Amino acid sequence: MFSNPKENVRQFGLSSGMIVADLGAGSGFYAIEAGKAVAPDGKIYAVDIQKDLLDRLKHEAGLAHIRNVEVISGDLEKIGGTKIRDLSVDRVLAANILFMIEDKRSFVAEIKRVLKPKGAVLLVDWAASFSQVGPLSDHVVYKDKAIKLFADFGFKVEKEISAGSHHYGIIFRKA
Repeated sequence: MFSNPKENVRQFGLSSGMIVADLGAGSGFYAIEAGKAVAPDGKIYAVDIQKDLLDRLKHEAGLAHIRNVEVISGDLEKIGGTKIRDLSVDRVLAANILFMIEDKRSFVAEIKRVLKPKGAVLLVDWAASFSQVGPLSDHVVYKDKAIKLFADFGFKVEKEISAGSHHYGIIFRKA
């Protein structure tokens, strides 16, 4: 089974009132599920560099009557590129994005910048290259490398989640 955004968001433990950044939101599968989870008082910042995907996300959220998702065109590989204020979000979602990021250190630094103290990140990414499915093998960021990357920025592994047969899921806590 592939990664299931609804189940992964459930395992992340989002609740009403939380402010969440979905970095690399794409067409919004995670943002929409997170929007439901933090309603009615929470907010989702859905950030992506591809404006056409953000337009699609905005449309889909409207069809689903989810009004707490704000789309932001931003650069995840630049400090300040998400356009989200420092220390302003409770949780960050980073699903199926790390393997596409060239400057992974700037990406994690941006997560650290926007995340409140003691905030958490759910990282979901491809566990391997699966022939015709997922990234090429030289683009995969294996779990041990992801853990080291986040540890370099002071994040601790809180727990691992079951993210599907082709993905790993790790919840990191900011110190």
